Amino acid sequence: MGRIVYVHGQFVPEEEARIGLFDRGFLFGDAVYEVTAVIGGRMIDNDLHLDRLERSLKELAIPLAFSRAEIANVQAELIARNVLQDGTVYLQVSRGEADRDFFYSDALAPCLVGFTQAKTLTGTKAQQHGIAVDLVADPRWQRRDIKTTMLLGQVMAKQAARGRSFDDVWMVEDGFVTEGASSTAHVITADGRILTRAASQATLPGCTQRALARLCATEGLQIEERTFTPEEAQGSAEAFQTSASSLVMPVVRIGDRVIGNGEPGPMTRKLQALYLEATAVPV
Repeated sequence: MGRIVYVHGQFVPEEEARIGLFDRGFLFGDAVYEVTAVIGGRMIDNDLHLDRLERSLKELAIPLAFSRAEIANVQAELIARNVLQDGTVYLQVSRGEADRDFFYSDALAPCLVGFTQAKTLTGTKAQQHGIAVDLVADPRWQRRDIKTTMLLGQVMAKQAARGRSFDDVWMVEDGFVTEGASSTAHVITADGRILTRAASQATLPGCTQRALARLCATEGLQIEERTFTPEEAQGSAEAFQTSASSLVMPVVRIGDRVIGNGEPGPMTRKLQALYLEATAVPV
């Protein structure tokens, strides 16, 4: 027997889980999702993830007959039933099921599903040595601030980047870096300023990004929210990306340009340590 998952209000073995053929998440990508990191059996930054889930649902006018507390209980139960120590807990909410039609009824009952994935989140080789990211034109729709399940653009970009021997990819639009395919992009200037884009419909507001910003504020570290070009990123002193599943990930090559000396820089190391300390995880 595999994992225990949550679907249609029940915890069931994954082999028994069923979602209907006419679920709008399946037919139209009419659904949103969240991924929360779990370290030492505890959810990390989950308040920020539930905030973002609520916002995404509101933007798509998808109602949800669950309170935040009830959703958090589903997450906690999934972690407990699967004895998850390190990994992620995934939630997805679709608008519901109906015969295929672009128009939808406000009477549809949204479908909440959830599952866990075991994964090493700290002390990985990539976090220790950094990754290389490719630069590609951003192929996505214009409402990237909503965390929908429409991820085909990211899938294609990541797969193509891997074929070119990159670990990940940063998107570029109108001459500026938007974000990573599943992460928030950051660069560090020679004078120690941390650059990342301000919140807008062009990017997804990152939960790990926001948590890190809180920590930087307490440490007196300067974050400047503005656009930056691929050339500015490639000429930066350091670079990194953040996400729930990779935390603070050093970037040591962007396209064909090595960043710094090709190893994670001191500021990135400090940010990694600050974040792990804040989550009560041994460095």
